[in-house]
Amino acid sequence: MGIFDLFKKKEVVFEDLDLSWMQVDMHSHLIPGIDDGSKSMEESLGLIKRLSDFGLRKIITTPHIMSEYYRNTPEIINMGLQDVRRAVKNEGIEIEIEAAAEYYMDEIFLEKVKSGEELLTFGPNHILVETGFINKPQMLLETFFQLEMAGYKPIFAHPERYQYLISDKKLLEDLVDRQISFQVNLLSLTGFYSKQVKDFAEMLLERNLVKFFGTDCHNPRYLDMLETLTRSKSYQKIKEIEILNSSL
Repeated sequence: MGIFDLFKKKEVVFEDLDLSWMQVDMHSHLIPGIDDGSKSMEESLGLIKRLSDFGLRKIITTPHIMSEYYRNTPEIINMGLQDVRRAVKNEGIEIEIEAAAEYYMDEIFLEKVKSGEELLTFGPNHILVETGFINKPQMLLETFFQLEMAGYKPIFAHPERYQYLISDKKLLEDLVDRQISFQVNLLSLTGFYSKQVKDFAEMLLERNLVKFFGTDCHNPRYLDMLETLTRSKSYQKIKEIEILNSSL
């Protein structure tokens, strides 16, 4: 060995991404052409194949339902689901596919809950809900209350991404006290969204407040970045904590 060899940097080899511990991805946008997710069936199949190769046994894909932008209905989503299932079967991809929705919490959604309109759920009556990223909705706590009164088990999608929640410690504690289930995006732990989001996600992990993980996969770029998760200091921890994905 020459003297200069002592100063050469040792190449770091990262392990391949393994999501078999999670078993079920319960947040993604893989029905083509109905929201801001996959744009074609070809793209959907490519994403589903990659998710299967990561070790998942099941995908519950969750298209947006937003009154102003994505006016999806249970009928539209279920029709899209059947198309995806047929295509997955024809491709010989070994993975189970179901669908629910990611509901945007606004006044119109609250009225749907109060009126008893059909809503898409998964598992033991779980319903995935989200808000805008900047401002706290006026009806946030009221909507959670009405969902619970109607027999639903709400899951708050990617709370680590909401600026209003990051800056409002009291609101976070209110949600914790009400035992609202938090779903963190795996991508948040890679720094994909921002360092602030990453730090908040890590804090939720440290406090054992995370009940579900999801990929929130929209397109190939998401999975490209997801493959860097193995470099995160949280990668080993998330494989060891008790989550509920596998029960779905």
